[in-house]
Amino acid sequence: MTTMGSYLKKHTEALVKDVGIETACKLTGKSKATLGRYYSDHDEHADRFMPVDAVAALEEAASYPHVTGALAELRGIGLSLNGSKRKEFERANVNSDVIALSQRFAMLMAEYQQSIEDGRITVNEAKRLLRETTQLQQVLIEMKLHLEDETS
Repeated sequence: MTTMGSYLKKHTEALVKDVGIETACKLTGKSKATLGRYYSDHDEHADRFMPVDAVAALEEAASYPHVTGALAELRGIGLSLNGSKRKEFERANVNSDVIALSQRFAMLMAEYQQSIEDGRITVNEAKRLLRETTQLQQVLIEMKLHLEDETS
């Protein structure tokens, strides 16, 4: 599987987990097994990706547009919030972002410490670290947007 394909599958998994598997099934009309195939890293599912209408339905319910954000990042494009999502976003501020950032970083470091206890990082440990870094990245993006709001 290509690096890009693997990256998109990781973000597809984050999207489904953000919404919750049961809710994701209802919103997309897909089974748990089908949704799982969209983010599976097994060779037999390497060419299977979630349809764009399913991504849109899930991202509407998600706290963050994981797949859209990943696609934008792959092209070097940044995202910004607007409309109703912007109102939800504006309830938070830089202070709450700093707290969230500290908590997320602590979680990443705890996961890292646990992962290297035996001197090597396994595939599953790497996946957990990747999930934590993705969550940390999301907090940083939100913080960046709050800082941009305060400077304009």
